[in-house]
Amino acid sequence: MAYDQNSTDSSPSRSIPPSPPPPFTAPPPAPALPRMPVSLIQPSQRKRSHNKTKVLRVFRSVFRSFPIISPAACKMPALPNGLMEGHHHHHHHHRSSSSGHRVTGTLFGYRKGRVSFSMQESPRCLPTLVIELAMQTNVLQREMGSGMVRIALECEKRQEKDKTRIVDEPLWTMYCNGKKSGYGVKREATDEDLNVMEILKAVSMGAGVLPGNSEMEGPDGELAYMRAHFDRIIGSKDSETLYMLSPDGNTGPELSIFFVRI
Repeated sequence: MAYDQNSTDSSPSRSIPPSPPPPFTAPPPAPALPRMPVSLIQPSQRKRSHNKTKVLRVFRSVFRSFPIISPAACKMPALPNGLMEGHHHHHHHHRSSSSGHRVTGTLFGYRKGRVSFSMQESPRCLPTLVIELAMQTNVLQREMGSGMVRIALECEKRQEKDKTRIVDEPLWTMYCNGKKSGYGVKREATDEDLNVMEILKAVSMGAGVLPGNSEMEGPDGELAYMRAHFDRIIGSKDSETLYMLSPDGNTGPELSIFFVRI
């Protein structure tokens, strides 16, 4: 029988080429923030108008006990620790004993994105104010770790005949603990803002994370939030302050937001 050379030739020139590597498969995206049907209700106009005179009278009588942050003070370094501690206890004493107008405030945002602040009459109501702050969420979380955060939002005074409320201003210069950080911008509540408020409707106070929008933020795009009660103090048409209330009134980080027209 003749020897078949082709069937036994194992020279390198006739070797079978290696198989191509399998195609790259991206990891599954993080779950997106679930979309909830919005069932938030309108704020109670009757309640606000009924209490307006009484609330203003009470606030005017107690507001003298609260310090007003002037433009110069906002630009100064933070107070020494000893003075800050005394200032801290002074605030808690008055806030726990006052009968201020209580609202729900929520700070929320993607960890590497700008943090937003939403104010609601209650967790069940549509937001009455949404502000995009000039600060990333992870930076605010670090500041909160220090135990005290004071955010000042400043804008220019309007003409005497202009009745625009200070919280209806479209733009503020923002300071955080005395350092200028950019501009705070008021905006209409977006669909995503309303979705976050809807998901948190059953939360009166607390902090945590929600699944983020993986298409925009990637697999690490968790949305962090912190919700608390705030005392809303109206000093005048050119000054308004929100003081965060701790659950027990004595412990936990302190956050104050000052609206000032200068």
